[in-house]
Amino acid sequence: MLATLSRVKSARWLSPDTLLGYIRAREVRRKESSLISCASIPTAWRRRVTGGSRDVSTSCSLLSKVRENPKKRELSEKKLTRYFVDHRRVKLLAGSGGKGACSFHSEPRKEWGGPDGGNGGDGGSIMIKADKFVKSLAQVVPIYKGEDGQSGGNKNCYGKNGGPTCISVPLGTVVKEDGETVVDLSEHGQEYLAVFGGAGGKGNRFFLSNENRAPMTATPGVTGQERVLQLELRTMAHAGLVGFPNAGKSSLLRAISNARPAVAAYPFTTLNPHVGIVNYRDHEQVAVADIPGIIRGAHLNRGLGISFLRHIERCPFLLYVLDLSTPEPWTQLQHLRYELDQYEPGLSQRPQAIIANKMDLPEAREKIETLKSLVTQRVIPVSALTGQNTEELILHLRELYDGYLQGEGKPTRW
Repeated sequence: MLATLSRVKSARWLSPDTLLGYIRAREVRRKESSLISCASIPTAWRRRVTGGSRDVSTSCSLLSKVRENPKKRELSEKKLTRYFVDHRRVKLLAGSGGKGACSFHSEPRKEWGGPDGGNGGDGGSIMIKADKFVKSLAQVVPIYKGEDGQSGGNKNCYGKNGGPTCISVPLGTVVKEDGETVVDLSEHGQEYLAVFGGAGGKGNRFFLSNENRAPMTATPGVTGQERVLQLELRTMAHAGLVGFPNAGKSSLLRAISNARPAVAAYPFTTLNPHVGIVNYRDHEQVAVADIPGIIRGAHLNRGLGISFLRHIERCPFLLYVLDLSTPEPWTQLQHLRYELDQYEPGLSQRPQAIIANKMDLPEAREKIETLKSLVTQRVIPVSALTGQNTEELILHLRELYDGYLQGEGKPTRW
């Protein structure tokens, strides 16, 4: 025992000078490795280490990420409209029914128990449902396949039915088949059963009778219904801004509502409709849609005319936006009405107002009197750039809205 303890070496304690030298050597090596990255450090950020002769930096901008004040950038028109989809072609395949089972019951002392094959489950159907919280058809995929029903089993076990598939679409979605309108989903929660699932097959228990005590027949499930439908979204707004490209519709929508569509000095800046909400003191809300610019021949589907014009169908009243910087702005009104009537007869005769935009230009003031003498409707001169006379437009918009409420009933609140 004593011999074993004698072989164990006693602990060796380092002297203070040796320990301090070891610490300093390690600090020197660390300093040499950081000289490259922290070459220039402000003097204010240096402090003296107690008991040493070395400067230590508490922070280094080269080793850390530069902290900037994050600012939310405004999305461009391309990014804003990338996921806005107003037309879809979908193929719907309902689920098929499960096949019936063919089996016979057998247990001890009951070998001939008779048929016990169960029926198969029904296939899942596919329905289309209007949801006010959905704003675009971007989430609708090209193909939908319903859930198939499960097959039947022995001991008279029936197969499970396939669950239904629900496709959520925005309000104002029109379902068409071969160009013909099938249903118009304009109310929240409205459903349309598009395709039916196939019925499940019958097991041999179903065919049991006094004449046939041991049936060997079992039928397969029925294939689900198949259908190809077109979904079209028509913007549901109270008022629609109608005008030629670069007439100032997006700027006007910015001036009177909370919408922020892209504004630029080139035609066709707006590629998809934008909806803005005008709030009043009595907490009433009026939705105004910025329809993309219409060109001559739009009713013949020139450009993207049909896709633009179908958004105007849901607007109870219209706001014609005229560009007073053109030589003859009153001719724009004639062309706009012609395009609307060619697309749908009587569309241009809805309750309306004429907005003379760009009144901040000197040449526009000379044409406003001529415009008022050529039309019978009310002309509201405004400037979307400076906000001039937008209050009159907002008040007249409320008058049109109140007249619509008295004639058609209260619409859906936005």
